[in-house]
Amino acid sequence: MKKNDIVTIEITDTTAEGSGVGRIENMVVFVQGAFTGDKLRTKIIKRTKKYCIGKIEELLEPSESRKDSVCSAFPRCGGCMFPHIRYEAELEMKRRWVEENFKRIGGIDIGVKRVVASPNTGGYRNKGIYPVVRDENGQVRAGFYARHSHRIAGRAECALHPAFFGDIVKTVTAFLQENDISIYDEEKKRGLVRSIFIRHGEVSGDTMVCLVVNGDGIPCEGELVNRLTKIPQVTGVVINTNTTDGNVLLGEKCRTVSGKGHITDMLRGLKFDIAPTAFYQVNRQGAELLYGIAEEYAAPEGGLLIDLYCGAGTIGLSMAKRADRVIGAEIVPSAVENARANAERNGVTNAEFILADAGQAAVELEKRGERPQVVILDPPRAGCSVEAIEAVVKMQPDRVVMVSCNSATAARDAKLFAELGYQPQEITAVDMFPRTGHIETVVLLSREKADDHIRFSINTEDLKKNVGGYATYRDIKAYVLEKFGLKVSSLYIAQTKDKCGIKERENYYIGEGKSKELICPSEKEQAIMDAFRHFGMLKD
Repeated sequence: MKKNDIVTIEITDTTAEGSGVGRIENMVVFVQGAFTGDKLRTKIIKRTKKYCIGKIEELLEPSESRKDSVCSAFPRCGGCMFPHIRYEAELEMKRRWVEENFKRIGGIDIGVKRVVASPNTGGYRNKGIYPVVRDENGQVRAGFYARHSHRIAGRAECALHPAFFGDIVKTVTAFLQENDISIYDEEKKRGLVRSIFIRHGEVSGDTMVCLVVNGDGIPCEGELVNRLTKIPQVTGVVINTNTTDGNVLLGEKCRTVSGKGHITDMLRGLKFDIAPTAFYQVNRQGAELLYGIAEEYAAPEGGLLIDLYCGAGTIGLSMAKRADRVIGAEIVPSAVENARANAERNGVTNAEFILADAGQAAVELEKRGERPQVVILDPPRAGCSVEAIEAVVKMQPDRVVMVSCNSATAARDAKLFAELGYQPQEITAVDMFPRTGHIETVVLLSREKADDHIRFSINTEDLKKNVGGYATYRDIKAYVLEKFGLKVSSLYIAQTKDKCGIKERENYYIGEGKSKELICPSEKEQAIMDAFRHFGMLKD
């Protein structure tokens, strides 16, 4: 089998990146857009020593799980992976992913108790971030990136967002075009406008439009406000300053140009103010279900509840009525301000919010002698830091509840908790992200009794290599070898980190007189970037 061959293949599995997986002559073949159960005529467009990449030429026998896609941009756009698959099949596939991650990474084989479906599979996303580019014809465009690229392939409209988001994007791009406002160029590191960020309150109806710029403002701001406020849903216009060179989406500084500088929304009977930089679940109705399951697992009955990575306080405040005290910790200043204001707005008087990294906060709370009944952890995709996990264990809560959008890092963190005496009892998956390759996971861990286990010491310096938004070179090499059959060097990983704007450790050694000239082959670079995404080191 060689490049440009046409082969017939049966698809036996599907990856989270939306590729069907089959085998021919003991060679793994990845076919984008294929699904488990498909029989295809496939053109081989790339061959390596260990795997091939194919393109669908003809669908001979479609999988029973297929349906017609409602999106004309699929599969060019990288915004979603499974608009062509029946939702029941998508849920079962995601159950398998979660179970496999916990078995393979965490050594945990308790299965997934249930997979909770999203109330809606379309129009559910209350947030949209649209990169802005100027194309080869000089036209300003905004949309979603094609897979594994920074090339705009999607449209302004997206079936996962409210329909009026498309109207906002078109209004902004027309304004930028007509006023000849410069667009940020990622390669040249210059230009002004980077992206359009929209946030919507489903219950309140608030909609904030945030323009992310490489500066403090844009020309003709008043004209932009006039155009945007003609759209009935828009309640505020904000400028966010992001002058970094990396892949960080938002800067820390926001300036309200018109109306409200935040949105207000309702969640689990409480009203919340959400700043542009504060974390808020993108699927509000799904979050109602997610937090209900987290509360079921937490079962706070008096005592202290600690909410680490608390964002605007949504989880902790929603459970405050069942706890004596709530302490939340968050590293984003505007989110902490929101959390405190949200507590006051909702008449919650037993909640305290501190500005600190989750790991630092947990250490300080442990030093303060706090003894929580339950600790809730809702970290970013990179997972928990080892400092946070160690400090949580030292506080000896009865239960720990982990809420994670990345079952791979959740499995890794659950394994560490188990080694420190907190055993996973139950796992529930909640589909907060229909049609994508992501699913939320809720894990209940409880403390073993003293006579049920043996105490032992662990070298936490070694564990730090694998916890807290970090993967060792060995982890990355193993992942790339297992998934792609490729061997990659430490230098290739370091070069790809540099290209992606991921900060390298200061003591990384590349050899005397050597440089970081990018010599990594493209196929290995893409495989390494896939590993970065898997370990939460790089956003999609």
